[in-house]
Amino acid sequence: MSLPTLDKSPPVPDRPGEPAVPVRIVRRPRIGQWVTAVVLVVLLALAVRSVVRNDAFQWDVVGEYFTTASVLRGLGLTLWLTALVMVLGFALGTVLAVLRLSDNPVLRAVSWGYVWLFRSMPILVQLLFWFNIGALYPQILGVRTVDLLDPVTVAIIGLTLHEAAYAAEVVRGGILSVDRGQIEAAQALGLSRTRRWRRIVLPQAMRAIVPPAGNMLIGTLKGTSIVSVIAVADLLHSVQLVYHRTYQVIPLLLVATLWYVVVTSVLSIGQHYVERHYARGTEAGR
Repeated sequence: MSLPTLDKSPPVPDRPGEPAVPVRIVRRPRIGQWVTAVVLVVLLALAVRSVVRNDAFQWDVVGEYFTTASVLRGLGLTLWLTALVMVLGFALGTVLAVLRLSDNPVLRAVSWGYVWLFRSMPILVQLLFWFNIGALYPQILGVRTVDLLDPVTVAIIGLTLHEAAYAAEVVRGGILSVDRGQIEAAQALGLSRTRRWRRIVLPQAMRAIVPPAGNMLIGTLKGTSIVSVIAVADLLHSVQLVYHRTYQVIPLLLVATLWYVVVTSVLSIGQHYVERHYARGTEAGR
């Protein structure tokens, strides 16, 4: 049985000489969606009310420690570590992406092997490995390894090598998203390699690079909390030192959680505007 089709022809007047009457489309009421929305709003309101009115969360303690000096120092180290790791990780990742796109099979194999290795190892295992590297190499360049690699340095090395493996695939995917025909057209016009990359490849590749790069930035911010296992005084480690002394575990964890939420929200807003900047001239940028 054939299905009815929608007639897209212009409306025909009922009688000759009379103006055509446009067809009015009336949407069917979606009662189920509205009922579901109301139920979800009610459940969310009940959940928020239970959290706010539950004295076990000790919101007075949260307010007391939210802006203490030790917590703010830990937050500052977390932000600094996140920024440094992202810069170094994307710098190394860009080099790896270029090597992966090289015509040289040896360079491609080295880049692929690096990405494969560091994406296969959990970040916690990598940090513990670098933290105990002194057991394998007691001295580096005549200096004791334990004196050369302090916990912060170990965190920078471990996180950077880990992020570079993912950044390499993000950059490579962005470069491959650029239409090959545009690059060939630029070559035909006689543009140098530098100008082709600066004026054609990078502006278009950034549209594909920025969204996953923003997600990586937020993931790195939260992922830095893992460095607390090697005694780096980041945000999480700072609140842990407090609740090990006061035994107020829940409110101190809420302090760290709220700071992560605040910073993540700010980064998400910045990511939105950066995406809009590189999406200019497209449907997404309107």
